[in-house]
Amino acid sequence: MRVGVVGAGIGGLAVAAAFARGGTEVVVFERPGVAPVGAGISLFGNGLRALDAIGVGEAVRALGGPPELPAGIRTPGGRWLTRTPPSTTADLRVVHRSDLHAILMAAVPTVQHDTVVEVSTTADGAAVVLESGLRHDFDIVVGADGIGSRIRSTLFEDPGIRYAGYTAWRGVTTEPVSVTDAGESWGRGERFGIAPMGDGRVYWFAVANAPAGGSNSEESDEVTRRFAPWHAPIADLLRATDPRSILRNDILELARPSATLVTGRVALIGDAAHAMTPNLGQGGNQALEDAVTLAALVADGNATATGSAIAAGLSHYDSVRRARTEPIARRSRQLGRIAQTDGRVAAGLRNAVIRMTPARTVLRAAEKLQTWRPPEPLRDRPRPAAAREPGPDKD
Repeated sequence: MRVGVVGAGIGGLAVAAAFARGGTEVVVFERPGVAPVGAGISLFGNGLRALDAIGVGEAVRALGGPPELPAGIRTPGGRWLTRTPPSTTADLRVVHRSDLHAILMAAVPTVQHDTVVEVSTTADGAAVVLESGLRHDFDIVVGADGIGSRIRSTLFEDPGIRYAGYTAWRGVTTEPVSVTDAGESWGRGERFGIAPMGDGRVYWFAVANAPAGGSNSEESDEVTRRFAPWHAPIADLLRATDPRSILRNDILELARPSATLVTGRVALIGDAAHAMTPNLGQGGNQALEDAVTLAALVADGNATATGSAIAAGLSHYDSVRRARTEPIARRSRQLGRIAQTDGRVAAGLRNAVIRMTPARTVLRAAEKLQTWRPPEPLRDRPRPAAAREPGPDKD
């Protein structure tokens, strides 16, 4: 079986590594000159189990775990609204995206730097046409080409993209910074998050309600103006970050869930499939789940799956992943609306509700997100009784 993957981001490399681990021939295509970008990424228990399934979990954990610090939600002045139960972050790893990308890249056999201009379905597979004019035929093509997926827009009923109403800045300090707690601080229409990394540096993010498309020549000045007056150590984190490295991105998501993640022998994963707001920290983790699930169900535990097995695996992937990701995307959207409340009275009521929410409620919600485990290949699952071969009479 041959698999083509369009896109060499985290999801694309992960699905390539997952297929290759089972012996499948895989080729990843990425545009020339594209380098990994980003700041930090939070990998929760579900994402780490996906990385374990493709053999790189220990390498990621070796980057170091965050210090055991109090975490939760605070006000801009530093007063705690709620504290996160420690068990919800026991498996958390906060790493730089470039480090995760490098680990996944090392697990992938081939990345071809050429621009994909067309993906099409064929009678018994799918084809990729490159800008160079070359055509490659595969049994399956995986679209891992991000939120603006060209594959989704040309082969699927594209739900479109919507602006969530807020923009975000992200950065990583250039040196270790001592912090005494982690989590988020919520103001009126603004948030600031602190996520210590294993090497002592700190990944931070800032969020603010703003019109779409806004930008400043010096994003560092804007984020400093908004958030440096907040509680310590926010000003220290901003001073310890190279202004040139600060990223600003409007928060986008799919306007509605995709009706399907599969058409013919083409499947979507990651942001191409279900781009969601980052409020639950699950975008990258869900891409990793997609990758492992697709390889397990389609390759059926081996590299010689037949046409009927591939079709069955793709169909099953579509159903289980939409059932998993759609509620998460919906919850993330709802959380963002709550967190970005900007009215004085509404924000006060929000804070009061947060203070009264029992810790066990937060714990149950976190467990529901993180208890995912990789699926067994279809061939390893017990067949329904009606489908089993009849056994000898036992009279």
